[in-house]
Amino acid sequence: MSQFVATEPVCSKHRDAIRVLVRGRSKDLGGFCVRRVLPASMARSIGPFVFFDEMGPAEFPPAQGINVPPHPHIGLATVTFLFEGEILHRDSLGYVQPIRPGAVNLMTAGRGIVHSERTAPARLEAGQRLHGLQVWMALPDHKQEAKPAFEHYSQADLPVLETNGVTTTVIIGQYAGMTSPVPVLAETLYLSMTLAAGAEHRLDVASQQAALYVVSGEVTVDGHAVAPGELAILARNDVTIFAGEAARLVVIGGEDLGPREMFWNFVHRSRERIEQAKQDWREGRFDPVPGDDEFIPLPDNA
Repeated sequence: MSQFVATEPVCSKHRDAIRVLVRGRSKDLGGFCVRRVLPASMARSIGPFVFFDEMGPAEFPPAQGINVPPHPHIGLATVTFLFEGEILHRDSLGYVQPIRPGAVNLMTAGRGIVHSERTAPARLEAGQRLHGLQVWMALPDHKQEAKPAFEHYSQADLPVLETNGVTTTVIIGQYAGMTSPVPVLAETLYLSMTLAAGAEHRLDVASQQAALYVVSGEVTVDGHAVAPGELAILARNDVTIFAGEAARLVVIGGEDLGPREMFWNFVHRSRERIEQAKQDWREGRFDPVPGDDEFIPLPDNA
């Protein structure tokens, strides 16, 4: 995965605020651009976050869209957070849920789950613009084999703070006296922020590890420019964010769960457990997605 990611050190005068910058590199998936940021060679994870992709923005004309057939996961939880567009989620627990801007779909794979991600027929007919983030979070060792689960929260369910040109949505965790209702199995922070041009915000979080990703706009962190598509891994958790122009960013962080083995869609402490999951998928031992008989074969390399 690291083939799509480049990192660079931060000059010494800014190193007290930013430890390293991770610059996501884009991959064209047939007219749909995905920028992969984590895992990276100098940052395999941030808190529990072991995978971070920005999808789009992409313009899909009629009859074109997202079409990811059923595929398995173990040992992780996934969140897809959209800024624009819609993706239809189906899973082996029987849930069918459109993912829309500002909403949270939390899928906890635990010992194993299968899901598909597609464009719904009505959206496919009309075409759409799609833009969002997909993250994977590792699970604590004693929860890696938890019962799979699915939770959905609408945009209206999430706490929002608006002050001095800055709007902060608490997707997961606690911030500025606000607590997200989204349940997680490890200490996790996931914020979405928009800043008006000229706005300044003092970010102060209690997470063991934290990083800031710029989606769009002109942003500095304690005076150091962070460009769109860059993840600034913070050397400390109290920094000043300034927007020279209107900007969108996210903050991720939480407790360090330690190294994880990763292959394709499988994340686990144990390499042997991943090998078992690979064999289970080859031999059809995962539960199917009701009403969706397609599947993605196990890749030779991932």
